[in-house]
Amino acid sequence: MAQTTTLQVSSLAFDNNAPIPRQYSCDGEDINPPLRIGNLPERAESLVIIVEDPDAPNGTFTHWMVWDAPPHPSIEENSKPGGTVGRNDFGENNYKGPCPPSGEEHRYFFKVYALDSKVNLDQDSTREALMVLVDEKAIGYGELMGTYKKG
Repeated sequence: MAQTTTLQVSSLAFDNNAPIPRQYSCDGEDINPPLRIGNLPERAESLVIIVEDPDAPNGTFTHWMVWDAPPHPSIEENSKPGGTVGRNDFGENNYKGPCPPSGEEHRYFFKVYALDSKVNLDQDSTREALMVLVDEKAIGYGELMGTYKKG
């Protein structure tokens, strides 16, 4: 990865290292939370957004993958940020919120990469294929981590 700028990723819905509100989970409306992306490099041509749960029973579980999104400083709640929405580990091309097994608190990382070009992958591409291109093209990176526990 080239030298990268640190992006400031935040949300009006929850603080870093704090609980994610129920409405953004499978127990609620299952909609994406609003995200704010600060310190975007001027030469950013696209964004990649990946939401994943590293605490899932069978290893890291991907909840949302978006690439070739316009480099905009905000993503609104319950929105499509543009670009291509890839297949998550639920087998769907959309956002699916936190949904850990009952009684377990999991961490959810909202990872944002600023790229110097688009990746031009189709919506059936794998996370592994996407990350090869992200490693080549990333000029900025930041993340927001929230927790969720059912109940």
